Amino acid sequence: MRTMGGGSMRSVRSAAAVTVCVLGVATAIVAPAMVDDGGSDGGGRGGAQHPRTVRTGAEAAADSCRDPEASLRPSSASGPAIKRIKNRVVNGHKLNKLIAGVDQNSYRWGYRDPATGDLTGFDIDLVRAIAEDIFGDPDAVIFRTIPTSQRIKALQQGKVDVVVRTMTINCDRIKDVAFSTAYFQAGQQVLVADDSTITGYNKTLRGKKVCTAQGSTAEAELDKPDTGAEHLGAIKVKPVPNQLDCLVRLQLGQVDAVITDNALAAGQAAQDPSVKLVGSRFTDEFYGVAMNKNDEDLVRRVNKVLENYRQGGAGSPWMRAYQKWLAKDFGTAQENPAPPAPQYKD
Repeated sequence: MRTMGGGSMRSVRSAAAVTVCVLGVATAIVAPAMVDDGGSDGGGRGGAQHPRTVRTGAEAAADSCRDPEASLRPSSASGPAIKRIKNRVVNGHKLNKLIAGVDQNSYRWGYRDPATGDLTGFDIDLVRAIAEDIFGDPDAVIFRTIPTSQRIKALQQGKVDVVVRTMTINCDRIKDVAFSTAYFQAGQQVLVADDSTITGYNKTLRGKKVCTAQGSTAEAELDKPDTGAEHLGAIKVKPVPNQLDCLVRLQLGQVDAVITDNALAAGQAAQDPSVKLVGSRFTDEFYGVAMNKNDEDLVRRVNKVLENYRQGGAGSPWMRAYQKWLAKDFGTAQENPAPPAPQYKD
């Protein structure tokens, strides 16, 4: 039974929101300088997973929306994209750094440690692994923080080499960017205040205000005519640039629910005990490293990095990163003991 009145609860949530907002402002101020230049066979616990192959040619094209996670086979060769990255000159000097688009506000994935000011998290560790493979130095990275809605545009405009930002591989996005093989599985779920009567992605959302991030898969789900907001009777508010903005709106009582990846929501719930995940995930989604469609050799190189990242079972770099950043919080949302098995195109 709740003993706190509505006004007191709003005060608590407002205080939590202020904390998040202050963190967001602080991280924006200390953002680094940027440049604008031209297992087990069945996927069991701790085991390396075997790659799957999909069809090619006309058959593959027809099946592309059933296998959007299928990527180019791995290679350590240095083609045009790798050479461009290695030889990039800025202000008359070789940069010698990978430029990566990341988040700085997603707890456990890509966020600034308030004690050090450093970007940390599961996605950040993966970026460093890519940089180490290309340059021999995990610190050979310029991190460019970008909002959810700008991930694809940043790649198309050449502002970043890769985007590693909890980005779901799907049929719409593979029209615009190339993806690595999947490195994590998640799904959409509902985040609400701890005293909410909403029980999941169902009719309990009727008449409730729902927040999503612009350009996210959650926004696409809510736009579906047969299963989205209109079908459920929910009120879809104007999408926001970043997932964290939805959390703040929820804390302030401006919306009743947030639809987002459960991997992100689990971190948000860990930050703020006044919110909780409800229901079960209602989609299956896979995160991939996004790259420009023309950079095929970079895609193959990243897939080679991921191939090595997955190897070693319980001692793999992937598992070490999972245990360090995600196991404590994400384990309450779903069990995810091993990386997804890679799919390759012939």
